[in-house]
Amino acid sequence: MIRRKSGRIDGILLALLIVALVIVAVVTVGGRFWWLPPLASEHGKAIDTLFIVTLAITGAVFVLVQLLLAFLVFRYAGSEKRRAIHFTDNKTLEVVWTVVPAVILTALIVSGGRLWSRIQISEPPEDAFKVEVWGEQFRWTFRYPGKDGKFGRTDPKLISVENPLGIDKNDPAAKDDIFFFAGEENLHVPVNKPIVVYLRAKDVLHSFYVPQLRVKQDLVPGMVTRTWFVVTKKGEYEIACAELCGLGHYGMRGVMVVEDEKDVQNWLKDQLTVADVLP
Repeated sequence: MIRRKSGRIDGILLALLIVALVIVAVVTVGGRFWWLPPLASEHGKAIDTLFIVTLAITGAVFVLVQLLLAFLVFRYAGSEKRRAIHFTDNKTLEVVWTVVPAVILTALIVSGGRLWSRIQISEPPEDAFKVEVWGEQFRWTFRYPGKDGKFGRTDPKLISVENPLGIDKNDPAAKDDIFFFAGEENLHVPVNKPIVVYLRAKDVLHSFYVPQLRVKQDLVPGMVTRTWFVVTKKGEYEIACAELCGLGHYGMRGVMVVEDEKDVQNWLKDQLTVADVLP
């Protein structure tokens, strides 16, 4: 009698605990107490839509499975009058729980792949604003191509205290380039205009991440990666490194200043070029 009561009570308590955890999860996510920051890019809405659809599907499955588990724990709590039923297989059930998730996951993967291709693989417009972002432990460095719209050649062998990016000052395309020493300046870009960011790493893996723009792209040593986007709201946005890059990773922050294109161009005119800094 004591064992039966104990098993029944344990079953009820476990069922109540499962239901309570489901309620907490639903309220936390549904109430958006922790959520993504407000959007400030053209492609961000599509990313958020895919994120919400994925979250809704997986969330619904989570709730149904947990509530079913709570019901079974409550309904079939331990009893000496009932023996466990054993069966080896159920082909119909196995087909259903294999095919249905496979179809859903395939649809999500295809949708995500198309979105990724549109954002990352598609070519940006020819008149896009270009900027180069270098990552190093634990700071960001920015370079602009100058009036000719071309970045000058770089060579790791040329890197020095005075020339942190290894820019070849003898390359004609490099003469009007504008660069800043790591951590010295913010990244200035225009609003409502395509922006192409070329990403390079000087030491280890880094990741260029601007939450409000839904932009995240890795920087890989020895490679030049690329991402492009259109910012729709003026303001200042934090640039974070989303890749654990060492002990000082937590402090690797930068600021993206988004303003009218005229203001950006006027700001660039006031900056020193490679010809000025590396005579």
